[in-house]
Amino acid sequence: MYYQTANSFFQEKFGQKVYKLALDGGFTCPNRDGTVGNRGCIFCSAGGSGDFAEKPCGDVSLQLARAKERVAGKMRGNAYIAYFQSFTNTYASVDRLRAIFQPVLEDPSIVGLSIATRPDCLPPETIALIDELNQIKPVMIELGLQTIHEDTARFIRRGYPLSVYDQAMADLKKIGVHIITHIILGLPGETPEMMVETARYVGAAGTHGVKLQLLHVLKGTDLADLSPETLSEEAYLDILCRCILALPEGTVLHRLTGDAPRDLLIAPRWSLDKKRVLQAIKDRCMQEGIVLQ
Repeated sequence: MYYQTANSFFQEKFGQKVYKLALDGGFTCPNRDGTVGNRGCIFCSAGGSGDFAEKPCGDVSLQLARAKERVAGKMRGNAYIAYFQSFTNTYASVDRLRAIFQPVLEDPSIVGLSIATRPDCLPPETIALIDELNQIKPVMIELGLQTIHEDTARFIRRGYPLSVYDQAMADLKKIGVHIITHIILGLPGETPEMMVETARYVGAAGTHGVKLQLLHVLKGTDLADLSPETLSEEAYLDILCRCILALPEGTVLHRLTGDAPRDLLIAPRWSLDKKRVLQAIKDRCMQEGIVLQ
């Protein structure tokens, strides 16, 4: 079975090596400001899952310049994807969204825009703006689904039913943007079969890419107070491969494990050696007949 890596996808789409710049647009989340909830999802850090993003400074162009400086030592070329990662990056008025995204797209070194958001924060006027931006440069929308199972969704305080994801998928497919769905593997109470069901569902729903994220238990989160059991490396490798094989051939695998700040990560600590973990993933995929290209 053949699956496309993010590097291969970007090379094919943009004709060159590109680097993602993690940015913080200064947004919040309906699951934190009282609209849906006040404490966020139980696994989400104080940084809104954007702990490696460049900090907001009131000027998105300046933030972009600082993000470029941060990666200058390991980047060849001058082509970037602006990745708005922290919190919910469509949770604002259309005017504010345009004021943040438009200047970024005007930067000649930015070849595309990646926006992480929640499916319940994509009203028709925001979909129309995304369509408008996508006519300027390619836009990718990342949807934080995590699981299709409603009991788990309530436990992690996701704050919306699966039907909302389905509607967001339908709306985004109409405007032709690249859709990436986030799935967390190892959520409390979920069996391997349940995780595979989530992967199979999002593949059938038509997502173009997925981010398969190992559950991290971080300091300062409500999840940390529960001291949940986390997946061993061997269990994660097994489940990861099963989930990949449940996806349609050709799906873009934008993430296969995930990062966590060393000083915040409680468990699983084995995930900190990312280079070794990624090699173990490649080796296991090869054994399972999964071709990553």
